[in-house]
Amino acid sequence: MSSSNGEGAEVAAANKGSWSSFMKSIASFSGDLSSLTAPPFILSSTSLVEYSSYWAEHPSVFVAPASEPDAAKRALLVLKWFLSTLKQQYSSRNEKLGSEKKPLNPFLGELFLGKWEDEAGTTELISEQVSHHPPVTAYSIWNQKHGVRLQGYNGQKASFSVRTINVKQIGHAIYHIDAYDEDYLITLPSLHIEGLVYGSPYVELNTHTYIQSSSGYTSKIIYSGKGWVSGKKNSFTATLYPEGKEKDILYSVEGQWNDSFTARNAKAKTEVETYSPKTSRTTPLTIAPLGQQDDLESRRAWRAVAEAIGKGDMDVTGTEKGKIENAQRELRKKEKEEGRDWERRYFSRVEPDERFGRLAEKVGHQLEADKTGGMWRWDDAKYQSLLKAKSKTST
Repeated sequence: MSSSNGEGAEVAAANKGSWSSFMKSIASFSGDLSSLTAPPFILSSTSLVEYSSYWAEHPSVFVAPASEPDAAKRALLVLKWFLSTLKQQYSSRNEKLGSEKKPLNPFLGELFLGKWEDEAGTTELISEQVSHHPPVTAYSIWNQKHGVRLQGYNGQKASFSVRTINVKQIGHAIYHIDAYDEDYLITLPSLHIEGLVYGSPYVELNTHTYIQSSSGYTSKIIYSGKGWVSGKKNSFTATLYPEGKEKDILYSVEGQWNDSFTARNAKAKTEVETYSPKTSRTTPLTIAPLGQQDDLESRRAWRAVAEAIGKGDMDVTGTEKGKIENAQRELRKKEKEEGRDWERRYFSRVEPDERFGRLAEKVGHQLEADKTGGMWRWDDAKYQSLLKAKSKTST
């Protein structure tokens, strides 16, 4: 194999040594991604806790289901919204940075808060690292004007095989519409990171996921990587059907989740819509200036590390990361000595309720709470208490 197409072909000469060592280290790797030490040139200056924002970068699409009175069409709009998020979640970093980067590993209690403001009104986000071992991020995204909320949590388990990192995402999301008291259970796709051998990693999705509604409709999305017919990467097919009647397809959707896809009415054999995440404008997320952020908010906490990564100064990067990690170890040590646990600010560990159980059973979703430190849910009582406390201090 020539050097132009061989291992590390896209890696700069100065980085080939560290890349070779990295490839050797992951040959026997199995665990969570946070424990993987990556070469400096593929480190991201963004913390994984920020990734929750990818769920709602198209707020109008996020809230659209709330305005649809027909339950089947509403389920189709939820499917469209979910598919519209995949490009942002799994491809946008590769396109922006040239390759997938390893994010900063969030510390326990790390926060990321923001909001989107556009024609859909105000859509708010709170993301919190609720567990460090294993690493788990919980999030809540809501639009009060339209009565829509998404909440969920996820962790990852990774392994290496045939020069590919395979990642199983553990957790789920729940999309809720107030007007219909309707829930949609969303399972999370498995993925694999390709391009490692060339030093240019990118994400590809595999297997399948479900969206199960409490109104009786199921969506099944099958991720095929390079499509069997099209030969294009990031291909998928999706079907929407009444629960328990997988062959009675009401709508089908197919295309590339990072480019465009087309929804069709399977009964009428007509095209419903073609949507392109690639060309659709995203709404910028607004966050507070660093000086106004809480000490636990991600960009304030990681500021020195992010600046060092941006400058390519790995010595300073290591020093600043070490300060945060050492402070965290001291906190955990003190908590253990005092016999207490870290108090999550916005989320709480809960037991599965009957409604979740019914939805999960219909699509065979396994909770695997032992791998995420429990099942995590938004705690509105905590949130309201924080709002009251903030209101008192500002008056």
